[in-house]
Amino acid sequence: MDTTLQDPLVGQELDGRYRIEARIAVGGMATVYRAVDTRLDRVLALKVMHQSLASDAAFVERFIREAKSVARLAHANVVAVYDQGTDGGHVYLAMEYVSGCTLRDVLRGRGALRPRAALDILEPVLAALGAAHRAGFVHRDMKPENVLIGDDGRVKVADFGLVRAVDTNTSASTGSVLGTVSYLAPEQIEHGTADTRADVYACGVVLYEMLTGAKPHGGSTPAQVLYQHLNEDVPPPSAVAPEVAAELDALVATATARAVEARPADAVALLSATRAVRAALTDDQLDAVPPQAREDVSAGSENRTAVIPRPAAADDQERLNHTSRLELPPEPPRQEGLRRGGGGRGRMPRRGVVTIAAAVLLAIALGVGVWYVSVGQFTEVPPVLRKTQAEAEKKLHGAGLEVKVVNEFSDVVPKGKVIGSKPGPGERVRDTGTVTIRVSQGRPRAEVPNVVGMPLAEAKRKIADQGLTVGKVTGRFSSETAQGSVLSTSPAPDSVRRPETPVSIVVSKGRPVDIPDVVGDAVEEARSTLEDEGFKVKIADRQVFSEEDKGSVAEQSPSADGEGAKGDTVTLTVSKGVQMVEVPDVTGMNVDDAKAELEDAGFEVHVEKALLFPGDKVEDQSVEGGDEAPKGSTITIKTKGGVF
Repeated sequence: MDTTLQDPLVGQELDGRYRIEARIAVGGMATVYRAVDTRLDRVLALKVMHQSLASDAAFVERFIREAKSVARLAHANVVAVYDQGTDGGHVYLAMEYVSGCTLRDVLRGRGALRPRAALDILEPVLAALGAAHRAGFVHRDMKPENVLIGDDGRVKVADFGLVRAVDTNTSASTGSVLGTVSYLAPEQIEHGTADTRADVYACGVVLYEMLTGAKPHGGSTPAQVLYQHLNEDVPPPSAVAPEVAAELDALVATATARAVEARPADAVALLSATRAVRAALTDDQLDAVPPQAREDVSAGSENRTAVIPRPAAADDQERLNHTSRLELPPEPPRQEGLRRGGGGRGRMPRRGVVTIAAAVLLAIALGVGVWYVSVGQFTEVPPVLRKTQAEAEKKLHGAGLEVKVVNEFSDVVPKGKVIGSKPGPGERVRDTGTVTIRVSQGRPRAEVPNVVGMPLAEAKRKIADQGLTVGKVTGRFSSETAQGSVLSTSPAPDSVRRPETPVSIVVSKGRPVDIPDVVGDAVEEARSTLEDEGFKVKIADRQVFSEEDKGSVAEQSPSADGEGAKGDTVTLTVSKGVQMVEVPDVTGMNVDDAKAELEDAGFEVHVEKALLFPGDKVEDQSVEGGDEAPKGSTITIKTKGGVF
């Protein structure tokens, strides 16, 4: 059955841009989906952090750091990051989509690779890491799951989710190690620190796994694997695959040296060493088929014998392959049974046997004590994501844990299903501790309250109480509804909207009132008239020339031909009186020129011509030149008559 059908994000659109089409993979920190960027119409990979981690500021910070770090790496073998963002409770990265498979898929299908194929994959991986190292970054989580092999054969490194700058503090929090168990360098486990040589160590482990089909250190628990990383060298690949050349054994040993200073300084140095080894190998050595390879080999190969580490159970193995925060201390070494020899030098003195037995018992007691302090008194939180509330409570109670339920809205998780838990799945809680589960109440919704008839202030408060915002407020005359009360809202009352949706309000302006005409009235008289009708009065700062008497009202706004509501403001502009302008002297001028000059001065012009034989020269004007007359008044000019 296609599990993507059960994933509630499939078919959703994040950030109004990225339409999720299918789930590609699920890791320890995030789920990767194939999506379409609807804005640019291109297929990409969308990496969405698990919601149980999205509330952890440290994990979110790593997620954002991945986007910023990888965006600075322009390299053909690094998966490009296009965008980073959040949508509700989802934190995501938009990345280049590589159509193909991971190196883990290849190893699952083929078991082990020929040396030539292993080096063909390792070299571009080291080139990508070398670019990161030279740019000042450490990947810190190299493993086959993060090596992508495209359908066209290109190899790319992905998932810089734990990347850190080389010169920053790379220490893990006290008592915890962040990474993937099988590929952690000893210094990461012992001191919680990592530099470029931690990536070199992980690449050495990956090379060993490609050549042999198995990890160098086996175990069903993280503690067992961590202990081996700290106390045992990575064995030579030829111990499992005898066809592997000594040069490749030496390359693995150099890369996985437990002493940090014994490893190559960075991926660039390891890449140089890898190319030197390839050049030293013959074609037969490069094309040697390891016994663990599931491909066509010569007859009789099934009779070959090899020492293959016993695989862990499927669930445990998947857990060891995921990026995680590890808080388990390394288990104490298991004591082999005392060898029972015969006489002579093989026999151990009784006192020595007693001493060793006491030491073993003490070690076991200490181990049990450490186990109880670190593990035994804790219960691992089972996963309850997407389960119903009843199923989640039953599972948590079955693990001996108390349950606290918090309800919240969710755009993607169906109503009644669990959004996440705190502590998250896989984290440890003291026995009988409490786990808080967040249960979805479905999509967030807010109901528009019925505020019709309420005063505006009360209506605004009720709208805000419902999680909505107040939008545009407009007024309208109403003879039935008191002034200042709500006439209607948009959206209408009782309709359901998303929180923060704006609600527009129409408020009653009351019964309309005719605005009195006060132009020409004295200012105080005009003020009294308007206030008696319920209007407020404002006197404009400016004054204007007008035909009205100086000091009276020259203009009013709104004008007297409109309607207003009580409480509206009417602005009055005071008259400066008539503007007097000096009249130009136009006697003796041509009529047309005289008329133009007077009009330019701001006057109206009336022309009186002689009845008999009128001339075109101005003989007289009604206001003599040099005298003043009101601007806009009419000046009469007369022409002189004549005879032929």
